[in-house]
Amino acid sequence: MSGPSEQRKITGRAGIVALGTLLSRVLGLGRDQAIAALFPRPVTDAFFVAFLIPNVLRQLLAEGAVQNAVLPVLAKIRERDGDDAARRFFRAARGLSLSVLFLVSVLGVVFAPGLVSLFADGYKDYPGEFERTVALTRWVFPYIFFMGTAALGVAALNTYQRFVATSFAPALLNVSFIALGLGLPRYLGAHGYDPALALAVAVLGGGVLQMVAQWPSLKAIGFFGSPTLELGHPGVREALRRMGPVLIGMGVYYIDVVLARRFLSQLAPGSQSYFGWALRLCDFPQGIFIMALQSAALPSLSRLAARGDQEELSRTFAFGMRLTLFVAVTATALLVGLAEPIVVLLFQRGEFDAESVRGTSHALMAQGLGIWLVAAVRQLVSMYYALGDTRTPVIVAATDLCVFVILALLLRGHFGHVGVGLAVTGSSAVQMLMLWRLLRGKLRTLRTREIVSSALRTLLAALSGAVAGASVAHALTTHGPARALQRAIPGLAGSLTFFAVFALVAYVVQSPELHAIVDAVRRRRARS
Repeated sequence: MSGPSEQRKITGRAGIVALGTLLSRVLGLGRDQAIAALFPRPVTDAFFVAFLIPNVLRQLLAEGAVQNAVLPVLAKIRERDGDDAARRFFRAARGLSLSVLFLVSVLGVVFAPGLVSLFADGYKDYPGEFERTVALTRWVFPYIFFMGTAALGVAALNTYQRFVATSFAPALLNVSFIALGLGLPRYLGAHGYDPALALAVAVLGGGVLQMVAQWPSLKAIGFFGSPTLELGHPGVREALRRMGPVLIGMGVYYIDVVLARRFLSQLAPGSQSYFGWALRLCDFPQGIFIMALQSAALPSLSRLAARGDQEELSRTFAFGMRLTLFVAVTATALLVGLAEPIVVLLFQRGEFDAESVRGTSHALMAQGLGIWLVAAVRQLVSMYYALGDTRTPVIVAATDLCVFVILALLLRGHFGHVGVGLAVTGSSAVQMLMLWRLLRGKLRTLRTREIVSSALRTLLAALSGAVAGASVAHALTTHGPARALQRAIPGLAGSLTFFAVFALVAYVVQSPELHAIVDAVRRRRARS
């Protein structure tokens, strides 16, 4: 009877992570709205690239390597050898991590011009844009040190199923943006500095706050000891062995990101910003729900894989995938079906004009088509890492890269930044299909019929909601000059209609995921 219990734990833990991430994303949305309205497109183009460069390395070295290589090892050591052995391994892993992060931070500051050339060589054609991006990159690069340190703390806290601090700490980055990024530009401009530096200062402040916020929770579980440098520790060696293929696999994926930004830098001004805002909106459901489910499920999958319990492993994987698709298919339908009304609702004000609305909404439709594909890929990759297979995702990621490059080269000439978004979606489809096919040889059953049946119910409800929501938004749209409130009404009414119709149809078709989420909410209310 461990199956239902494990599934309830995953749902409950995912709820905590999702709540904290929701707070962060709502604050992040407010941050993006302010940046879009206050700064012109050349500044936002430069900042998106400058912030992306250390962010890619953070996701690669910190979140990717730590979560997919260190966490499974930590969970196995704790399960096999106890808490004291787990703490010793963590101290050794922290010592190595801090050394690498410090070195990478220094190198990033020194070689910022080369990195900007790699990501956005096209900026050299626009006077001052390349130089501004280099300056911002040097300011924000130490962010990777703070966030890399925080990522290791997340691995420890998630292993011990302490999700509150790790879920709510990311909101502090956006608090820093709102407090510093919006308050400093006028002061900096008055003293002869580029007002865009306020955004870089806010990034650093947010990184420090997220790192410090974990300290009380780490102390509570005894994981706040001084780091050590024990390269010979068996757990460190195993983590490094796992980490190599993980880094290669994720590195191949981020080559997609580098090439995408290079392609965008060679297109019309604003392309980086339109692509970036669309990506942020697509990351909204991914970050709140999909990553929450992944964070909540990975410790369970790793523990079950360590025990060799194939039946329960398959059942837990299928449950996680069903919940993932329930959220991701719904988000895909919403953001594709109501792309323009949602962009108008969220962003159209100040410097964000009608041209920005068109560019961002078209990018949102192209990238939104791939939300459910990316979500499925994340769950599948977690399953491979839980099984200790780090090679297969690397091979699949290399194929994904080739597909992306071919599609981007074919589509960018005619479709511009929208073509780059379509290339990302197309390559994600290939990656998902390959990972699914190859996983069939590693588990006794993938419970495919169960997952597909659930996904079809969700698709029916989501399409019904999208048709109804888009119809309402279209009926309420006013053509010509309109006040901000009038422009916002179609997106708000259409979104509310979408969710109402979606929930009704999901209830009628008896979606098991809807019932699981409702039950989790009821249990939480009962305990409180």
